[in-house]
Amino acid sequence: MRFLPSSLLLLLSITAFGAEPLQLARDGHWLIIRNPQTPGTEIRVNYLEAYCRAGSSDADWVKQTVIPHTSRQLPSEQPGVLRQVDTLADGVIVEHAISATVDEVTFRVTARNPTPQRSDAHWAQSCVRLGAFTGFESTSPDLDDYLPKCFIFLDGKLTRMPAKPWATQARYTPGQVWGAPGVPRDDLNPRPISTLQPSNGLIGCFSADETQIFATAWEPYQELFQGVARCLHSDFRLGGLSPGGTREVRGKIYLVSNDVPALLARYSRDFPEHRPDRIRK
Repeated sequence: MRFLPSSLLLLLSITAFGAEPLQLARDGHWLIIRNPQTPGTEIRVNYLEAYCRAGSSDADWVKQTVIPHTSRQLPSEQPGVLRQVDTLADGVIVEHAISATVDEVTFRVTARNPTPQRSDAHWAQSCVRLGAFTGFESTSPDLDDYLPKCFIFLDGKLTRMPAKPWATQARYTPGQVWGAPGVPRDDLNPRPISTLQPSNGLIGCFSADETQIFATAWEPYQELFQGVARCLHSDFRLGGLSPGGTREVRGKIYLVSNDVPALLARYSRDFPEHRPDRIRK
């Protein structure tokens, strides 16, 4: 007899009891994620916010870092899959396929450079707005009010923000950046860069009532980032594409119950490259 993995059995049992997958929609440059199990709630993702050049840690964001791009939606041959293509000003073409199950969103990205010049596109931002999810969607001027709901992993343990020491000096403030292993510190977001090195590439937060977890990860990733719009990022890495070059990137958003060990086990299966024994130096 063939036995199915426990994670697949759980998914099958949830589906059998009528749970619907997360619903995906587009609203201009926004990706909208709605959970049928909690009607009336949604998470908005600025997808994609920006494609960026290297040397960004102390550069003017608009004039030097951001590479302009256009985006258009494509018809999909697969039900439930959103497809889009971005064209960067330097000619790079980036295709996206986005799909969902009952508790996660999967991103498949293919970037290719059809030009005879090397591309300056080193990384890209997917900005997830989490004010409503964490219970801090308000007119309050304090955009850090949601920080105690947010976390990264330090020394293998979930650590809520603000993690100490908390950097405060940068070209632009506030915010906090944690560079991925092997990524030059000169190539990160121009917000305060932490001296801390997270144990993995997962960043997330708890819902207002602490019953759910949002978390996200990408491979390869450039940085983890806590931003200034009650947002969290795992920004993905392109590394600059050579003429004719192609780069495959994948990402996940998890919307799961508050079970941290189960989330970590799932993340480890999805991103084996992020395991401590396989981290890029």
